[in-house]
Amino acid sequence: MINKIAVIGTGYVGLVTGAVLADLGLDVTCVDNNSEKISGLKEGIVPIYEPGLELIVERNICAKRLVFTTDLKNALSECDVIMIAVGTPPTVDGSADLQFIEAAVREIGRHMDGYKVIVNKSTVPIGTAQKIKGWILEELSHRGVSYDFDILANPEFLREGSAIDDFLHPDRVIIGSQTTRAVDIIKQVYRVLFLDESQYVVTDMETAEMIKYASNAFLAMKVTFMNEIAHLCEKVGANVQDVANGMGKDGRIGPEFLHPGPGYGGSCFPKDTRAIAEVGKQMEAPLTLIEQTIKANENQKILMARKISDEMGDLQDKQLAVLGLSFKPNTDDMREAPSITILNELAKKGAKFKIYDPIAYKEAKWRLEHLNDRIVYCNDEYETMKDSDALIIITEWKQFRNLNIEKVKSLLKKPLFFDLRNLYQKRYMEDKGLKYVGVGQGTEYQPFLVETS
Repeated sequence: MINKIAVIGTGYVGLVTGAVLADLGLDVTCVDNNSEKISGLKEGIVPIYEPGLELIVERNICAKRLVFTTDLKNALSECDVIMIAVGTPPTVDGSADLQFIEAAVREIGRHMDGYKVIVNKSTVPIGTAQKIKGWILEELSHRGVSYDFDILANPEFLREGSAIDDFLHPDRVIIGSQTTRAVDIIKQVYRVLFLDESQYVVTDMETAEMIKYASNAFLAMKVTFMNEIAHLCEKVGANVQDVANGMGKDGRIGPEFLHPGPGYGGSCFPKDTRAIAEVGKQMEAPLTLIEQTIKANENQKILMARKISDEMGDLQDKQLAVLGLSFKPNTDDMREAPSITILNELAKKGAKFKIYDPIAYKEAKWRLEHLNDRIVYCNDEYETMKDSDALIIITEWKQFRNLNIEKVKSLLKKPLFFDLRNLYQKRYMEDKGLKYVGVGQGTEYQPFLVETS
């Protein structure tokens, strides 16, 4: 039975993985070369926002099941299973930068002292598992030693904002391996999740790596498809919410990811779509649908800014109330968030902003530093509206779903409401006396009602 594991990397995936496994009774050592981050984690200071994570970290530090260190050598000596969860940021051409993976793997090779199972959870191009194997062999050769080891490709499918639940209740667990020994060992680690055997997909390493990229690329295409349908709905007077509802009831399509909005962002979809598209180019198997998805998604963000400026006309010195900055609710992550593009485009036209986000202030203040002279950060949603020329919802935080509409009207200089997440119904808002602009709800949309005599 496996009781001790090491997790290299204390970013989003590594920290959630290590903390939850510790909470399920395993002894986990989380390793990172960032000494400042490790010092903070030892004190229970969690560097990311994920609902419930801080409490889990504190609980397991106290229980001595969760340890943070910069000493990889010592961590390796105590653990037979090492999980790699370091970043793979995009390079200039969009391909994944593997320098952090290689550095971690070579460090393992320099210090391993017996059989190890090396589990890669980082999102990597197809073929990286074989590179990991080669890097380990090179380091062992330099040392003049030989130890058995196995490589596993075990991609993560954690959604920011619901990562803990996703880890505890996965739709599937992908295991790519060359040996049954390694598969049996990782299943021993995951036995604490009480998974059904049918939830495991055991395959080769290259296929496991492909599953991760293909999954994210498909979901990104689904989001982008619905955004383009929404744009057409506006032109023809159809309602995209009813379209999505009708489509989603088809079992072959399903309702998930059929919600139009200002475009996708975050750490996964933008990076992974570009990376797999670049792999396709390199292998002379171009992924044209994904390439067009990337372009269409960036265009969607600009289209949202244009929707606002077209409706309002001259934006010079107009003050806009903005609700939501993070790329999705329940996270402070603003990586490639639609809000950044939208605010940049509106600022070019002279707009100023009063902004509220429940969590993302710290992140926003450096990502939007170049707009600081145009931004006032507010303490709640209603403070943003006072004397503003329009209200814009960019991120669908739950607390924005039931605004006091009469109060909204009284605070705004003009009753102009841009809902880029379709949290409200067009007819309802217009009945309340607001000029409402959603995404794909049709310029003259009316519910389908027939009066009978």
